[in-house]
Parts: sequence; structure tokens; C-alpha cells
Amino acid sequence: MARKPKPKFDPKAFLAKADGGVTVTSYRKGQAIFVQGDPADSIFYIQQGRVKVTVISEQGKEAVIAFLKAEDFIGEGCLTGRPRRVSTARAVTNCVITRLERAAMARMLRDQPSFSELFTAHLLARTLRVEEDLVDQLFNSSEKRLARALLLLANVGKDGRPETIIAKVSQETLAEMIGTTRSRVSHFMNRFRQLGYITYNGDLEVHSSLLDAVLYEKPEIKAPK
Repeated sequence: MARKPKPKFDPKAFLAKADGGVTVTSYRKGQAIFVQGDPADSIFYIQQGRVKVTVISEQGKEAVIAFLKAEDFIGEGCLTGRPRRVSTARAVTNCVITRLERAAMARMLRDQPSFSELFTAHLLARTLRVEEDLVDQLFNSSEKRLARALLLLANVGKDGRPETIIAKVSQETLAEMIGTTRSRVSHFMNRFRQLGYITYNGDLEVHSSLLDAVLYEKPEIKAPK
């Protein structure tokens, strides 16, 4: 007799039944989840919405280091003993987020293999993303860096369908993300639209053709013949 497939682990349901050290909070668009310099005493799991992570230098310059979405974790550094937050996390849309106190998180990782596996997979994915970001900054043109940032924001690539970026992201923010100027971003965005890679219709829609352009065109994205 065929063995029944193992049910997929549901972190939201699991956390809803957690015994102590777990709270769920709704955040309005623009509200801070934590601020750089705050005590690092908990980890957050995004149930709904999108979150922007930024850092501010001693000179007051802000840099965007990540946009996170539902099913991502934030604030993992507290598990390493880091006493203070080294970044700021802010809701880009209305969010529902689960906060796990450090002791509760450590207990779950120790006692719940399925949750531990989920969190490990998240850490590996985040590490790979950081490596890809570094390679992107070192070797790719600013045009390709913008294309990659748009694809990541829209989650294009899993099924090839165009997806809309629900949270509006300004050209200034995109420029900070890829390390260039707003005027360059504006130039490339207009070019992507002319080539049919993106569509403006109230929201920004990113098409899978942009993914093909990033993968197969080099060094610069060129118009299809």
C-alpha cells in the first residue's frame, strides 16, 4: 500500500500554537519593526506584507540592503549573541508579523525538527542571496543590477508569469539598492519599458522576458532583434 505523502510544514499554524515567547502584531505601512541600535532580543517572521531593511552610516547616509516578503525571517543576528540591531526593518506595506523571543526561538530550533529545517533553509537562501549581491555589485553593469533587483522584487522566475510589484518602490530607493544615481535608474526604466520588459499600469509589472535578457545578454541588455 502506497505511503501517504508527508503533509507540508505550516510555520504559521505551528507558531500560532507555540507555548510562550511568541506574539503576533500588525504593522502599518511605514511603521518600524525595529530600529538600528535597538536591543537584539528577538526574531521576526513575516506572515503577510513586505519589509524593507536599511542601514545608516555614521555620516547619516542610508542604504537599502534587502526587501523581504511573507515567509521570510528578520533579526536572526540575535542568535549569535549580537547585543544590538545593526539595521532598521520597516513595513513597506501593511504587515502581520510574528515576534519570537530569543529563548523561545532557541527552544523551537532544538525541539522541533521541521521548524529547524525551515529556518536552516532560510539561512542558506539568505547566504546565497548575499553572495549573489556581492557578485552583482562587483561584475555586473548598473543596468543589469537594476534588472536583477526588479526581478527579485517581483519574484519572477518560479513559473515564468509576470508578477506585479504591489509595494511601490521609488527610483531613489532602486538607485540606493544597486549603487547608482536616480537619473541612471530613470533612463534604464524607460528603456526596459520601451523593450517590453516592464509595464506601467498604475502598478509596475515585470515580465519574464526581463529574466531572459539578464541571463543571456551581455554585457549590456540589448533590444531583441
